[in-house]
Amino acid sequence: MRRGPMRRASSPSPCGETSKADPRCLWAILSATADLGPSPDRVNFVERVVLARHGESERSVVGLTNGDPRVACALTAVGREEARRLGIELADDAIDLCVTSEFERARETADLALAGRDVPRLVLGDLNDIRFGEYEGRPLTDYRTWARAHGPEDVVPGGDSRAGTVGRYVSAYRTILARPEETVLVVAHGLPVRYVLDAVEGRDPAAAIAQVPYAKPFRLTADELREAVERLEAWTQRPAWAT
Repeated sequence: MRRGPMRRASSPSPCGETSKADPRCLWAILSATADLGPSPDRVNFVERVVLARHGESERSVVGLTNGDPRVACALTAVGREEARRLGIELADDAIDLCVTSEFERARETADLALAGRDVPRLVLGDLNDIRFGEYEGRPLTDYRTWARAHGPEDVVPGGDSRAGTVGRYVSAYRTILARPEETVLVVAHGLPVRYVLDAVEGRDPAAAIAQVPYAKPFRLTADELREAVERLEAWTQRPAWAT
């Protein structure tokens, strides 16, 4: 019996069912014979994060609370100078994105620190300060007295619990860690900065925490922030004050 000419088996397409017009498919075809580097749909994530509290504000200087972003609360003259000094300290940092809370004092600090630099902004409400509820606009010492007498899951009337606030910060930081920019500046409040700094040092949230200095940069690698966030998230599952 005569046999017809043998046919070469065709190689499977590197694109599978993907259209050859898809740039990823074209990359797959070409990369079979050339070294083209990483796939065009590869996503890069943040590598470094700089955390900073806002500068001195009109309410903080007189010891009053402000946990409502709708309430006007700008920086003092001292706070504006602190923000400018922050900008000097960040002069050699290649900031690719600046993330702030919704509060005027945080946004004003970022504006002054990054004056003259073309840095994109992102506002995250999850970075907002704790809501003080019935203690809003009252002496911070009054709120601290209540806070030290209550557990992390207790909710101040009309406001937030500390455990819920930590959970909100975890969400904000996860959003930041998923960003494609290489270096991100975060200008927020004492609580979100202190909780992370303590977690980096292996400490869980406590009923009373150390103050964070105004407008001072704290530089972390993405891995350090990620590990801190994982620790805080684990704490929110069974919140109890560190002793």
